[in-house]
Amino acid sequence: MTNRERILAVILGRKLDRVPFVQYNNLGAPNEEVWSELGRDSTGVLRWTSVHRFVAPNCGFSSEDVPSDGPRITRRTLHTPAGDLTEMRRHEPVYGTANIYQHFVKEPDDLHVLISYLRDVTVVEDLTQYETNRRELGEDGLSLVNTGRTPYQQLWVQWISLTDLVFYLVDYPELVGDCISEMERIQSQVFEIVARSPAQLVDIGDNITAPAIGVKYFEQYCVPAYDELAALLNERKQPAPVFVHMDGDLGPLHNSIGRSGVGGIDSFAPQPDNDNSPAEALRRWPHMRLLVNFPSSVHLQPPQTIYETAMRILEEAGHSGQLQIQISENVPPGVWRTSYPEIIRAIQDFGRPRG
Repeated sequence: MTNRERILAVILGRKLDRVPFVQYNNLGAPNEEVWSELGRDSTGVLRWTSVHRFVAPNCGFSSEDVPSDGPRITRRTLHTPAGDLTEMRRHEPVYGTANIYQHFVKEPDDLHVLISYLRDVTVVEDLTQYETNRRELGEDGLSLVNTGRTPYQQLWVQWISLTDLVFYLVDYPELVGDCISEMERIQSQVFEIVARSPAQLVDIGDNITAPAIGVKYFEQYCVPAYDELAALLNERKQPAPVFVHMDGDLGPLHNSIGRSGVGGIDSFAPQPDNDNSPAEALRRWPHMRLLVNFPSSVHLQPPQTIYETAMRILEEAGHSGQLQIQISENVPPGVWRTSYPEIIRAIQDFGRPRG
């Protein structure tokens, strides 16, 4: 089987020759570098992809670097008819990432500006990126088609600090409600485009962790969206499960996840870094597909510990055919040459899934 066929087999419940080992595109190390040392068949690729784009004719974004004695800092500005909002990002050079340390919305009046932008947004189908990635990836991997985050997650990750958001939900519920209503309108347009697209792996990139959302808000703001997309994907000629990027502690959310339309968890985060167990997940949710992130901290352990951790993950899921081990969170730089071979060795020793 090719790496693409293995990934699809997990998603769609087909026969497998072995558990897939996959990394987000170039995340742990450049794909070509991994393949040159470990063989092209050793490691598949998931590449984040969209099948839509946003059009906001009366709004726009601009960005500029700000002088800094330390890491690079970027100021990003959203221009709208109701005014401008600014965001500050600090760049991290090792991983090539950036963290927001000042969000666009800093005070309640900023919500009016955000609403002005959201009301200007329409969603347009655009398969350009998907078709390019399908051609470039070939049999090496698969497009991971991202719908974007659901409203609550989008607000605290992208627009408002988590602390401010929880206060605004209590003090300014109508304003926050207007934001969420507009986001839900946009989200439904995205879902409709994704459902009629050729996407085979559909992921809501929510970055769920229970401490940041809790059961109440998860059930109020996330589960209905998961169910909406699940219904659309189930109506396809070839149905596909809804995956959600849930890369944190999930214990308090287990019952809610089980009652939702979620059919797969992307970046499922097992022990020792988080509170999740593949064995418990498949016991609670026998239908669930688990795209398991290999715990980032374990990459720093001795080779035998890496091997034993990989084998524990594999044995917990058994030969279910519902498990993929992947690299979908940041890996300490330069350690892949030690950790990847041990993970691959464990997968080879574990053998062929049943079915």
